Amino acid sequence: MSTYSTFPLFLGSQSMCRTNRGTVRGYFLAGRNMVWWPIGASLFASNIGSGHFVGLAGTGAATGLAVAGFEWNALFLVLLLGWLFVPVYLTAGVITMPQYLKKRFGGQRIRLYLSVLSLFMYIFTKISVDMFSGAVFIQQALGWNIYVAVIALLIITTIYTVTGGLAALMFTDTIQSFVMISGSCVLMGFAFNAVGGYQAMFDKYMKALPRQTLSPNPALYNISASCYLPREDSYQMMRDAIVSDMPWPAVILGLSINSLWYWCTDQVIVQRCLAGKNLTHVKAGCILCGYLKLLPMFLMVMPGMISRILYPDEVACVIPEECKRICGTEVGCSNIAYPKLVVSLMPSGLRGLMLAVMLAALMSSLASIFNSSGTLFTMDIYNRLRPQASDKELLIVGRVWILLLVGVSIAWIPVVQAAQGGQLFDYIQSVSSYLAPPIAAIFLLGLFVKRVNEQLHRLVFSLRHSKEERVDLDTEEEEEAKQREAARQRRREHAEMEAAKNGRLEQALELEDSKAAASSGRLCRCLGWFCGVAADGQEQPEQSPEEKAEELRRLTDITEHPTWRRVVNINAVVMMALAIFLWGYYA
Repeated sequence: MSTYSTFPLFLGSQSMCRTNRGTVRGYFLAGRNMVWWPIGASLFASNIGSGHFVGLAGTGAATGLAVAGFEWNALFLVLLLGWLFVPVYLTAGVITMPQYLKKRFGGQRIRLYLSVLSLFMYIFTKISVDMFSGAVFIQQALGWNIYVAVIALLIITTIYTVTGGLAALMFTDTIQSFVMISGSCVLMGFAFNAVGGYQAMFDKYMKALPRQTLSPNPALYNISASCYLPREDSYQMMRDAIVSDMPWPAVILGLSINSLWYWCTDQVIVQRCLAGKNLTHVKAGCILCGYLKLLPMFLMVMPGMISRILYPDEVACVIPEECKRICGTEVGCSNIAYPKLVVSLMPSGLRGLMLAVMLAALMSSLASIFNSSGTLFTMDIYNRLRPQASDKELLIVGRVWILLLVGVSIAWIPVVQAAQGGQLFDYIQSVSSYLAPPIAAIFLLGLFVKRVNEQLHRLVFSLRHSKEERVDLDTEEEEEAKQREAARQRRREHAEMEAAKNGRLEQALELEDSKAAASSGRLCRCLGWFCGVAADGQEQPEQSPEEKAEELRRLTDITEHPTWRRVVNINAVVMMALAIFLWGYYA
């Protein structure tokens, strides 16, 4: 673990030396210079956390193939992200999703509400789930104390998140995606070999029952057969609309709404696309992510089913006392399906590889959440409280917020431990289902319905190429900042005049110089370099109006080369055809 966990630190340090971390767009959007392959890899790594390995495999062990629908549904939504949503976000010139709603609809309440809601969801669903699932794996593989494992991982993740910004995260995600895929492919090979092959898995899964239920008197335990028998529709992804656990109308309609919220409006995902060099690279990155999302069915869900076949007494236990002894909870042990395969099937040397896989999944998803939550808090909450804040102040606040978030996450560990029962992946989806529909509806109205208000140019899809002048509804913040800065300047001038009258101007200037010299000492300079923030007296040079206009033009440009546009469009069609075939094959 110590060898692999130092790797993100090394890669993060290399990235932070090569990127401009001293500006807001440089830190939060990687200067919008990322090409397609780190975009696609980072989208995949940000989405696939340790909760996916534990949750998908556990639900696959309990109910069969249908849970893969959550992954394959994303194949279509990630294309909507690149082709319909990102062009509007780019032409709007926004960094955060609440910022887009402010430009589109005006008012502060909707922007603040979405920011606070997103931060709460990051803390209590994404971070908590990833920490719990990663800790479960590390605890079973190494026997570490859960607090030691999680705190160590959070510290490592925080260091390269705070120092490197989005660019460091995306380059690190690229390598960690390769580690996740290669390691899980190795485990998949061991699992299919142990069960006897692909067809043997389908032949044996329906017979995978815990031995206690096969005793001469199973009624002794007063347990219903539905608790231990595999579902009759375990091999179907499109299930009965009335009596099944995942009815097909919900999979097609309800799941699409959840996916629309996550893939097209969530800050963690969209922020990676906003960092793209141009729109063609963004679309190509979305296609790469779509192809990678085909893999969880074979790398996680099916191995979870195999784990039930090989270890039915542990993975499929139904007697509360036995489950408590095996995994520490009385409601079932399906969540140990993936770790059980790793510990039982893989040789000692390769267990280290799978530990690296789980570390990669955990750190990449946590780092993405930390960076995006820092962006939300800084740009949508703190910037509202202090509109006159400089870029340097915003960068410092974004990093400090990440440290506070880590503290809250560590404090939440006991709650996560107490709530570890049940099927983890179903828990994630059920919580998000309460909040996703209204958020998705607001964004759909904003991007595609022009009748909501008149604030339209380059803020709706049909007018994304408009050249008309647009007066943004968030300009009052800039005006307030200018007024406050002017007032502060007037107070300073007044104080200087009073000091001059009293003969204390020279003394005041000397005191100010001494303070500036002290603040720019060696320690401050080191910290400034470490965080990419210039020391006092060494601020980033102010851009001229022409330079600002040119930068804005580049950041909001969505033009594409005709040849490469055709290439990505053809690849999108091929990917959709493959997805439709797989849906039909397993339906």
